[in-house]
Amino acid sequence: MDVKHDQNKSWFYRWFLNNKTVTTLLVILLLLLIVFMVSKVSFIFAPFKVIFSAVGAPLMIAGVFYYFLNPVVDLIERKLNVKRTIIILCFFLALLALLIWGLAVFIPWFGEQIRSFVSHVPGYWHSFTQISDELLKDNKYPQVNAFVTELNDSLGNWFSTSSSEYAKQSINSVSSILGSITKIGISLVTFPVMLFYMLKDGHRLPVYLTSFLPKKAQPSFRETLTDINRQIANYIRGQLSVAFAVMIMFGIGFTIIGLPYGLFLAVLAGLFNLIPYIGSFLAMLPALAVALSVSPVLFVQAVLVFAVEQVLEGHVISPKLLGDSLEIYPVTVLVVLLSAGNLFGLPGVILGIPGYAVMKVLLTKLYQWWRKVSGLYEEDEIKAVELQPQVEQTPTE
Repeated sequence: MDVKHDQNKSWFYRWFLNNKTVTTLLVILLLLLIVFMVSKVSFIFAPFKVIFSAVGAPLMIAGVFYYFLNPVVDLIERKLNVKRTIIILCFFLALLALLIWGLAVFIPWFGEQIRSFVSHVPGYWHSFTQISDELLKDNKYPQVNAFVTELNDSLGNWFSTSSSEYAKQSINSVSSILGSITKIGISLVTFPVMLFYMLKDGHRLPVYLTSFLPKKAQPSFRETLTDINRQIANYIRGQLSVAFAVMIMFGIGFTIIGLPYGLFLAVLAGLFNLIPYIGSFLAMLPALAVALSVSPVLFVQAVLVFAVEQVLEGHVISPKLLGDSLEIYPVTVLVVLLSAGNLFGLPGVILGIPGYAVMKVLLTKLYQWWRKVSGLYEEDEIKAVELQPQVEQTPTE
């Protein structure tokens, strides 16, 4: 009877309304139409952009510290039964001491290392070109030799630029530099306040947001928030822990082989390692260039240090500290990094992976909801339920 009833329906219903492919295309068309209309009224979002530019930096810094400190605060509160506010104040005193140490010791040392390293770059590059000329003087590789010569001339002209030209360029950018310093100062002053209230009341936020929704929607919304929070927390804790471990390994390795600016390059490698996959390659370039400019033996030793670090990071540190918490394929990571870098620059490279993880959770939940509500997959679910007892009964038979 159901078959006869379906045959009596119009061809429009059978070919369009009851067609999964057409329905999917219509949904995609509606989504693209929404995106197009949003682009036409983008001026509405201009105030939100201004607000985010003002509070975005301190909010992100506070978020990083929150995800790193919140598990420790929860553990101490649960194990020692100490008030949460007292624990947070103790952490703030430790952060204040760390900040004072950084302003008094680390930042001056790091700035001096940067200045000294930049001043020695022309000498390192000159030594590098001499070694490359000796290796390529037999003209067996004319294209490589021409590339090195052209690159050497370009960098030589860049390094020989007069200081007056740099002064003219710096004068034109004084206002932007002052604006950046002001934003950094505001971020350093405001992020501790945000961090305090995030550590104090952050665990209540999901319950507070869920209370505004209907009872039926609350469980799925709470589950979505939990998944997003877990993805971001695992990524931030894992990446910071791996970057710190990489910095320690490179510091030990570069100190053993006697690489110039070894500690500085180790800190730089740790910072670069915050960028997945690409960071290790970026960290390798300056260290190998310095090592090659000193001697071929030091270059080989630096390569061995990188080889040992990559083995330890890939087989011991990353699986233990980061693992497969994001469940993202390496090729997908590279595509996201390249795409986000081209679209948003350095912030896109840093925030691309956690942003993709959040979007993946949201789209997965949205697809599951649409699959349940649309009714287009009822036949598949019925078949799965019918086949389930047969699969379970097969071993017993």
